[in-house]
Amino acid sequence: MAEAKGALLQPEWTDPGLTPRQIKLTLIGVMLAMFLASLDQTIVATAIPRIMADLDGFDRVTWVSSTYIVASTSVVLITGAVSDVYGRKWLYVAGLAIFLLGSVLAAMSPSMNALIVSRGVQGLGGGMIFALSFVTIGDLFPPAERAKYQGIIAAMFGISSVLGPTLGGFITDQLSWEWIFLVNIPLGIPVIFLFIRLFPNAKRDGPKRKIDVGGAVLIVATIVPALLGLSWGGNQYDWSDPLVLGSLVLGGIMLVVFALYETRISEPILPLAVFKNRIVGIALFVTLLTGFAMFGAIFFVPLLFQGVLGASPTASGSFLTPMMLGIVAGAAISGQVLSRTGGHYRIQGMTGLSIMVIGTFMLSRVSGDTTHVYALASAVIMGFGLGTSFPLYTIAIQNGVPQQYLGVATSSAQFFRSVGGSIGLAVFGSYMVRQFRSGMQANLPDEVFETVPPQILEVITSNPNALLNAESSNTLKEAFAASGEVGVALGEQVFAAIRESLAGSIGDVFFLSFIFVVVAVAATAFIREVPLRKRGSPGGGPTGVAKR
Repeated sequence: MAEAKGALLQPEWTDPGLTPRQIKLTLIGVMLAMFLASLDQTIVATAIPRIMADLDGFDRVTWVSSTYIVASTSVVLITGAVSDVYGRKWLYVAGLAIFLLGSVLAAMSPSMNALIVSRGVQGLGGGMIFALSFVTIGDLFPPAERAKYQGIIAAMFGISSVLGPTLGGFITDQLSWEWIFLVNIPLGIPVIFLFIRLFPNAKRDGPKRKIDVGGAVLIVATIVPALLGLSWGGNQYDWSDPLVLGSLVLGGIMLVVFALYETRISEPILPLAVFKNRIVGIALFVTLLTGFAMFGAIFFVPLLFQGVLGASPTASGSFLTPMMLGIVAGAAISGQVLSRTGGHYRIQGMTGLSIMVIGTFMLSRVSGDTTHVYALASAVIMGFGLGTSFPLYTIAIQNGVPQQYLGVATSSAQFFRSVGGSIGLAVFGSYMVRQFRSGMQANLPDEVFETVPPQILEVITSNPNALLNAESSNTLKEAFAASGEVGVALGEQVFAAIRESLAGSIGDVFFLSFIFVVVAVAATAFIREVPLRKRGSPGGGPTGVAKR
């Protein structure tokens, strides 16, 4: 047993035998593929109103985004594990082909249900691309060089997140919403041909492991209901709704069944030895926690700018851009520093996450009097710190396992980040609603409770729509104006209470995020550093990388 554990700590790498030009072109292909897959997570957002109007699907509109996320997350781990056995090349080509097929089907969708199914197909292909993009960096470059390229790939994710909403709005306005999907075709097809020609078919030498079909089925049966329950809870349905509770319970039961099944077969899809490794375990735990914070930031920072600071949706997007660029800069710089310093990811991780701690704490102090400059500076600091974590923990994971487990270990990082984000949004969203209602009870003048009709009072205290929706705002103002000057003055107090309560609830969310990041910093202190092996250094082991 001790010998097996020791093997997991060997930073093995075998040169794929490609020329510098082939490596460069393959890297460009990976960047383009990653850009397309991540772009489709955000490009739909600004086109939703037009899609909703054309396809008449208001009651199912959230499925357009959630289906993509659920489908992509469910396939990530399976893709990584299968690629360790059969290689990455043709699996990557298949992922791109499925993604493009889903794009065509989405553009041709005659109904909202057809679009939802098409987005699921897209998500399957996108999940395969996500999983294999980071793994491929491990195949192309030795451990000492991986970090800077992992940082570049992570930066592509950030750039696409910045461009997605803006590009989606522009394409929808200038052409039609169908083109937000069709734009993938002229970019994706050349990448497929590039991969067929140059992509190294990295795979395990020697006897092939059997594919754990039962484990693959069980992990999908675990992920899908769990993520659906988390997506629905507090949004479409109450947390107490039987559909939400049933989905979460089913996901929990299937998780237990999956764990028991995996311990009883000789070649599981998720080798437990990998996850028992302290380096991998700590890195995945930190990745889960930063996933919480990342998705929370992307969702709640715009809410801060629009609801508390009174910015328009367009202006809010422009305010969000510096934060996303901070993420991009943090990822790129972190990767370069890690490569140049030889792999001190413990110190670097603690430093980067400490910067994130500062940013989240600053955001936790927001109030109705917060300035745009303060909010923007806080978001940028948090974004930069978050960005530094992207390449660090992926490299730590890759450097802690041998080549034969590179795929499943790397894809696990993407999986844990997505799951962390899904859980984070569910937890933070529910917590914010509770804190907002509590704040409204404390901040509203007594006169409101005495004079305002119960039905209007329920609307006021349950959500901040009066700050976010012009129609809701005008309706509420007119209701108070009907009572004359006294009503107008009371209405102004109500709006001030809503703003202060929303600011307080968002601040509470970021304080919760602050606690999670502090735990991530503490966990990083216990991660073991394994020196990053350079190109041509001795080593090896039983695992090799087959050439094309």
